[in-house]
Amino acid sequence: MPLLVRHPSKPCSSTSSRFDSVSSSPSRRVPIESQKVDAPLTSSATFLVLRIAEGADAAASVRDAISGIDDIVKNVGFRDLDAMLSCTVGIGSAAWPRLTARRAPAELHPFAAVVGPVHTAPSTPGDLLFHIRANRQDLVFEFERQLLDALGDAVTVVDETAGFRYFDVRDLLGFVDGTANPVGNSVADSTLVGAEDGDHVGGSYVVVQKYLHELDRWQSLTTEQQEAIIGRKKADNVELHDAVAGQKSHKTLATIVVDGVEHDILRDNMPFGSPGSSSFGTYFIGYSRYLWVIEKMLENMFIGDPPGAYDRLLDFSNATTGCVFFAPSADFLGRLADEQLPA
Repeated sequence: MPLLVRHPSKPCSSTSSRFDSVSSSPSRRVPIESQKVDAPLTSSATFLVLRIAEGADAAASVRDAISGIDDIVKNVGFRDLDAMLSCTVGIGSAAWPRLTARRAPAELHPFAAVVGPVHTAPSTPGDLLFHIRANRQDLVFEFERQLLDALGDAVTVVDETAGFRYFDVRDLLGFVDGTANPVGNSVADSTLVGAEDGDHVGGSYVVVQKYLHELDRWQSLTTEQQEAIIGRKKADNVELHDAVAGQKSHKTLATIVVDGVEHDILRDNMPFGSPGSSSFGTYFIGYSRYLWVIEKMLENMFIGDPPGAYDRLLDFSNATTGCVFFAPSADFLGRLADEQLPA
């Protein structure tokens, strides 16, 4: 899975402010506006995938609710602005024409299942994604409650996953996760659509996958075996040398270089799980200016580069969901309720 990291020299966030602690920064005066894909990294998040019910009335209810998403952020977030509550809304390809008459983003299409020689990245249904983040789980909970109240019978829940930050930003496999994110000005260059698709400037493609880990089998490996699969040291996150031939590490397979240019994405993955049910996993979420970049990562991982030399991390981590969404700009989202769709 595109879970882990490549460059230990890079900070652990997409901008220097993404992982500021509450205590080290001045109190916020206003909530974080919706659709901020580079909102600060937080200690809690919920990933909510929904289906829209049949009929024009359901679509109209959804348009009303998501165009007013900032109101819910303000209503819940004012209780503790330093908790940095935020929400990013993504719209799937099947739902797009039901919610807006405007042309769909150029690359928006359903998640294409990737079938490799051993493992498969499945495609699963989803019309809407809500990526809800905060440093307080109670704010995430209350935001989701008010959101679902507003949506009512217009939607059904396909998947609801609550994630958490684990120790020093590690996944449940024990490795640091996220330090390959772009930084500074490269955040927007990597995540936000530009002039190449003028109707959707400022939006971002979003891919989500839910991976379940076989921790007992993973923990039966030696540390050196784990490090060879991941491509970096477990204790200090130091990157190992790339393989020049044969089996490549997860880190190498998830690095996309075309014509000498490396194409980054912005990850905000979260561990999740339930020790009582022996369920442990990582929820992958990637934001990208170009959908093809994430699709190429998944091709490398599941099919292999070269074909057959797939990502050995997949022998221990099973992809169970796969959806593609487009997160439009806040301005685009806010105008949805005013649109007149053809009958």
